[in-house]
Amino acid sequence: MKLGNFPYPENALILAPLSGYTDLAYRHAARRCGCRFAFTEMVDVASLTYARKRSEGMLRRGEDEDFLGVQLVGADHEFIRRAVDVVNEYSFDLLDFNLGCPVPKVAKKGAGAELGRHCDRALACFEILASRSRFPLSAKIRIVSESEPELTLELARGLAELGARAITVHGRVKEAYYSGEVHFELIRMVREALPEVQVVANGGVTGLAKYEEIRSRTGCSAVMLARGAMGNPWIFRELRDGAGYLPPTLDEWFEVVHGHVREMIALYGEESAMRMARKILHDYFKGRGFRSEFKAKISFLNTAAQFEAFLCEARREHSESYWRRVENDPVCERRLRRE
Repeated sequence: MKLGNFPYPENALILAPLSGYTDLAYRHAARRCGCRFAFTEMVDVASLTYARKRSEGMLRRGEDEDFLGVQLVGADHEFIRRAVDVVNEYSFDLLDFNLGCPVPKVAKKGAGAELGRHCDRALACFEILASRSRFPLSAKIRIVSESEPELTLELARGLAELGARAITVHGRVKEAYYSGEVHFELIRMVREALPEVQVVANGGVTGLAKYEEIRSRTGCSAVMLARGAMGNPWIFRELRDGAGYLPPTLDEWFEVVHGHVREMIALYGEESAMRMARKILHDYFKGRGFRSEFKAKISFLNTAAQFEAFLCEARREHSESYWRRVENDPVCERRLRRE
């Protein structure tokens, strides 16, 4: 797919690369709800080098996927070289480099957001991608410092000079993880400093109001969604349709949940899929009108038959008080609608 010099069109909504989440089944659920631009899971370069067969499943692309990017994370130069060579054997629209992941198991290896704090090291790694990748390049970063904007600008400028066509900026520092204030003004500064690069805003978008805020305060038209899409693939339709958005009915919601898990079973086999699906189901059921005691059963689902029985029970368990709550809060997020 060719979209000019920038990877994404105006007003693009992009599903972030989420480790342990954005596999083919997850992306299909999101695409059913309006997602066009998506990424594989974040792929560790060492894993792709040493355990290629096990890691290659994360590179699987559906025949129906119009746009798919792949994201690598790592700090070892030789592993990065080998990983890019593996990725080059596949078909992607964009190769992204992660300089924003804050989780300890990534940071302790000097990768992700930790690497992003060391500009020279980060650019040396990105230069390897630039010299070997057959795909257009982008990068996902976090702001380096809340009080010293120049540190973030230095990193972004260096990435642009090495050929990044897009830079996604998460507006929080590494220590903030995924909560707290999003520093919109720093994302805006990167966008204004780099007009030749597409700057994508990221951080804290969980519904229409926060989406409109991040766009207006950063000036970015393209926005990347991460945790806001967990258990809520309809967010893509909501942000696209704005005031005209119709939330899913309970039946439509059940249909997507059921299809998502059944596809996981087809991909991974029953035992592995059900183990992986528990966190997916916890996300889907969050804030949807089910008692905590009932949702706790998700953690003990082991078979497809148990999953089917759980969904049947869920239809009976949905709380009538949920409808009164959403009627009294017309802007609440993750809402369902009556038939």
